[in-house]
Amino acid sequence: MAVATKTSIERSSVIISVFSTTPGIGKTIIAINLAAGLAHEGYKVCLADLDLQFGDVLNYLKLNSVNTVAGAQRALLDNPSTFHIRDFLIDYSEGDVKFSILPAPLYVYDAYQTDVQLITDIINKLSYFDYVIIDLNSMFSALNLAMLDISTVINYVGVIDFLPALKNYKIGYDTLIRFDYEESKIRLVENRSDSQKLINAHDVERLLGEPFYHKLPNDYPSVNKSINAGKPLMFAAPDSKLTKSFDELVGLYTNRPEEKAAAETSSNVSIFSKIGKFFGF
Repeated sequence: MAVATKTSIERSSVIISVFSTTPGIGKTIIAINLAAGLAHEGYKVCLADLDLQFGDVLNYLKLNSVNTVAGAQRALLDNPSTFHIRDFLIDYSEGDVKFSILPAPLYVYDAYQTDVQLITDIINKLSYFDYVIIDLNSMFSALNLAMLDISTVINYVGVIDFLPALKNYKIGYDTLIRFDYEESKIRLVENRSDSQKLINAHDVERLLGEPFYHKLPNDYPSVNKSINAGKPLMFAAPDSKLTKSFDELVGLYTNRPEEKAAAETSSNVSIFSKIGKFFGF
C-alpha cells in the first residue's frame, strides 16, 4: 500500500474507510483511535464523520462545532470559487497529538439533503492531509459506495460472536467483492475478538476465504474510560491491551514493521562494517 510522506508539499491522501454492515460494533471508536494513532506518528490526519444521521465523533470527544459537512456542502454549492474546506474543520488536540475533524450534520434532516458528488468533492479537497479516515454508517448507500470507491483501504469491521453476526459479515464481504473492490483493498478487522462467543475464529476465516488483517480485543473498561474522558484510548487508558492493539494496527497502516526491519538491517550492516574495518577486512 502506498503511504503518504510527511515531507511532500503536494500530498495525495491515504483514505481509510471504517465500514461495517452492522451498527453499534465500535466503528467510531476505531475511527477515532486510528486518527489519533496516525497523528501521534507525526502524520497530518483528518477524520471525516460521514455517519450523517447518527455521527457521534464530536460527542465522543466532547467537542462542539456549528460547522459540519452539511454546511460545507451548501457552501461549495453556493460559492465554489471561495470555498475552503479548512473553514468547516475542527481540531482535536491533546499533548503532541492533533488531528482535524469534519463533523457530521447537527440535524437529521440534513442527512436527506446529501449530494453524493458534492460530498465526494469535499473529501477530495482534504488531499493535503496525509491520511483521511472516514467513519461511515452501516449501509450500502450511494454515498457509502462513493466513499468506498475513492478509499485506499476499506477497514471492514465485524464482531463475530454468533451465527447471525457471521452471516451478516459474510454477506457484507461478498457484496464488497461483487462490487469489484480488490480483495487487497479490503482489510478484515475483527472487533472484540477475545470476547465469549460460539464461533471459532479459524472457522470464520475459512468461511470468508481470507484471514483477519487485525484483531482488536474486547476491553469495555478502557472504552468506558475513553468515552467518559472524551479522549482517545492512548490518553484515557494508555497501558490497556486495546490501546496497544490500536498501536499495532496503526503500525500496519504506516508500514512501521517494515521501517523497523529496515532500520535494524541498516544498523546490523553498520555494525558488521565497523567490525570488518577493525579486523582489516
